[in-house]
Amino acid sequence: MPDAAALSLEYLPILLFLGVAIAFACIFVGLPILVSNAAGTAKPYADKLTEYESGFPAFSSARGKFDVRFYLVTILFIIFDLEVAFLFPWAVSLQHMGPDLIFAWVSMMIFLALLTIGFIYEWKKGALDWE
Repeated sequence: MPDAAALSLEYLPILLFLGVAIAFACIFVGLPILVSNAAGTAKPYADKLTEYESGFPAFSSARGKFDVRFYLVTILFIIFDLEVAFLFPWAVSLQHMGPDLIFAWVSMMIFLALLTIGFIYEWKKGALDWE
């Protein structure tokens, strides 16, 4: 039966890795916060509190209505994001499918057909029209 000192030496690489991970986490999280506070970027002024992406006032009633185009653009982003997230790994692993190649191909074509239906919906609603 091994003694306690030999067993604890087996855990030394894990503890070292954990210590390095915690140190990097503190550096990559804490250092930007300290630099931001030192540079004065935490002080709000009128330009920082204005509308940015959505075009709606940042601090207004939560019951206000959003323009439907905002949701359509969001759906469009999700459609293309999902397509890239699933299509790239599928294409890379396609050559290793073996006997399941036809099943993999048909399932991806069904997935792409569903995404195309969503894209056609977006197109008909006018989300691709710039104003």
